[in-house]
Amino acid sequence: MTTTLLAFLGFLCWTLFLLVLMEVVRSKLVLTREIPANGFNPENSNLSPFMQRLARAHANCLEGLPLFGGFMLLAVVAGKSNITDPLAYVLLAARIAQSTIHLASTSPLAVTARFTAFAVQMIIAAYWAIKFHGA
Repeated sequence: MTTTLLAFLGFLCWTLFLLVLMEVVRSKLVLTREIPANGFNPENSNLSPFMQRLARAHANCLEGLPLFGGFMLLAVVAGKSNITDPLAYVLLAARIAQSTIHLASTSPLAVTARFTAFAVQMIIAAYWAIKFHGA
């Protein structure tokens, strides 16, 4: 498996991890009768601030998947993973950092760090787009 595919798998697994974490906490809330099974808002707006951030971090992964995953799949299908391999793990690390920071805090410093992690991903995607265009 190429570096690009392993990073793509990591992206998918991270997205799944966030979803499972959210559902584990939701299940606990149902089992302890704190919230009825039909009492959840999709964005967790009726839950704790952490759960709201968790829903948003998961949504961020889903929103980024078509763009970042699309470039990675394009590279593999086109036989151009040499374009994405060098930065694929950097993109994955930036995604995990963005989500982790999102879960940890909403302080101004954390928001700036979270945006920086997202900016790294955007820069990598733009770089890949330019490299594909020239390939």
